[in-house]
Formats: sequence, C-alpha cells, structure tokens
Amino acid sequence: MAKNIIQFQKGLSLPKFLEKYGTEEQCYSALFHLRWPDGFVCPECGNKTYCEIKSRKVYQCHRCHRQTSLTSGTIFAATKVPLTKWFLAIYLLTQRKTSVSALQLKRGIGVSYNTAWKMKHKLMQVLLEREKGKKLSGRIEIDDAYIGGERPGKPGRGAAHKAPFIA
Repeated sequence: MAKNIIQFQKGLSLPKFLEKYGTEEQCYSALFHLRWPDGFVCPECGNKTYCEIKSRKVYQCHRCHRQTSLTSGTIFAATKVPLTKWFLAIYLLTQRKTSVSALQLKRGIGVSYNTAWKMKHKLMQVLLEREKGKKLSGRIEIDDAYIGGERPGKPGRGAAHKAPFIA
C-alpha cells in the first residue's frame, strides 16, 4: 500500500522550530516580515519611512508621526505573554494530527490554564477564519450517529426517541 502523502508530509521538528523562533528577537523579526513583507507601511498614511522607538517597542512614521506597535491589530495585541510562547503555542496546535487540550498547552508552554485556554481559542478562531472561504475537495468522508433515547433502551439504530446527526 502506498504512503498517504498528506499524512507523511514534511513537518518542522521541534529543534528546528526552536532554532528558528527560540528567542524574542527572532519572533519579532519573523512577525515584522510577516506583517510588512515589503518593509514598514504606516497604517494611517501609507508612508514607508519610519524610526523605531526601542524603549517602547513601537515604530513611528516620519510623515504623520503615528506610533504603531508590531502586535497592534493582531491576535498578539495587548498581551503580556511573550511572543516565544505564542509561537510555541502555534507550533504545538498545528503540528499534531489531533487537537491539543488547553491543559496540554498549559504544560507545553508554561502558562496558567486560563491563559492557555484563551490563547488556544484565539488561535483556533484565526485558523477558522483563514479556512472559512475554502471549499472541500477530493475524497470527503462523513459518519452518522444517533443521540438521545431512553435508558435502558434498545441500543443502536431504530431505537425510540433517538435523533440522527452527521459528523
């Protein structure tokens, strides 16, 4: 039997991930290049010249003097969690075939349960919005099941008061 190309696609190992995004500076640089691939662009006036105010970690436009944080307008806005932990959370959520619980995420990145839960839900929302416009193609499998019924009662299909649903 041939290997499933989706299942065996090349991934990013944890050591390579940490080599690429292991420090706060590496994460800031990656986020800068993802947010502004052609260099900084002022969100107010569209100017491309700026200066960096390192003490406050903001970029200031030379034309309109608007100050913009690298994380403003992103899911990282107003967070106190370091970018290294956000990037690691993204890695852990996207590299597994099955989902990661908030408790597993808490242990994996070293934050409180509530923080891990909020981070996971923000990231899952972003992933949902990214995939929302795409249509399924190729082989699609579905399954049906029944929920409800009386206990004790007849198990399986055909039992009274059971509602079918598809997943």
